[in-house]
Amino acid sequence: MLALLIFGFLIFIHEGGHYIAARIFKVKIHEFAIGMGPKLLKKVSPKTGIMYSLRAFPIGGFVSMEGEDEDSKDENAFRSKPVWQRIIITAAGAAMNIFIGILVMGILVSTMERLPSNVVAQFAAGEDGAVVTEYEGLMLGDRIVSIDGASTHTGTEVSYEIMRRGVEPVDVTVVRDGERIKVRGVEFPTFVEMNTRFGQMNFKVLPEAKKPLTVLKHAYFNSVNTIKMIWESLIDLIRGRYGVESVSGPVGVTKALGEAAKEGGTNLVYLAVVISMNLGVMNLLPLPALDGGRLLFQFIELIRRKPIRAEIEGYVHFAGLVLLMILMVVIAVKDVIGLF
Repeated sequence: MLALLIFGFLIFIHEGGHYIAARIFKVKIHEFAIGMGPKLLKKVSPKTGIMYSLRAFPIGGFVSMEGEDEDSKDENAFRSKPVWQRIIITAAGAAMNIFIGILVMGILVSTMERLPSNVVAQFAAGEDGAVVTEYEGLMLGDRIVSIDGASTHTGTEVSYEIMRRGVEPVDVTVVRDGERIKVRGVEFPTFVEMNTRFGQMNFKVLPEAKKPLTVLKHAYFNSVNTIKMIWESLIDLIRGRYGVESVSGPVGVTKALGEAAKEGGTNLVYLAVVISMNLGVMNLLPLPALDGGRLLFQFIELIRRKPIRAEIEGYVHFAGLVLLMILMVVIAVKDVIGLF
């Protein structure tokens, strides 16, 4: 139940972004819905005439606006508004998800006991238990500033870059005694999970003093790293590094949230942050039916100074929605089978 509430809240945040922006620009709204399918609860505001509804299937939501996918003569219709206002309304949902993710990430970082730096503190012990002071050219006290060209500012970023890139020898740039040095061809240990090989960080890092500026630094870079992780995971999925079993829909997400809740509050909150940012990033992809698809049409209009016919855009988004629903059903079936 807690997992469903969190997932529903993230959907509410997303649709709330569209809703608030639409109200600011005085767009006529017919319905604000959480969930899809048959209505379970509904209430119509006597003041605005907007219907607020809770629907049966917690797989999304929507804000139904006048003139969104069709022409309308109403001066407060969506398509009657200037294109820059429509761009803001369309992007507001994803922006809210990302903003909330960054905000909660800041709260999460502020509660951490240790803030991991990018300075090497201790290597894994040798086979005979001997203390190791150097590994593949890396030395104790090295500040790792980049791995294969990817900048690293915190221990979290170092761990991620090694995990993603460390399946092969990587060039590691460090600052040692004030001098910038590139250590070439560092081979890290690897492990396999879900039929995918990852690099493994085999050293510990020094903690940083927990001060307001340090907390802000870690909150910022952890947020950037999370968005980067989501984007690069999508690229790796397209390239075939990850299998179809790595893709999850609402059922799989709810299961993951439930498991994180059993492990502890910090894991649950971090997973909620990742999912919130994931909703934001994925919705900005330029695909029909997604916010990114609508933004694509709006940017085309901005460039050519002439809107594409509402009927044509409506057909494109409808076709995209049908394909998206089919994909969601397939993924949901996979997730349900995975539950057993």
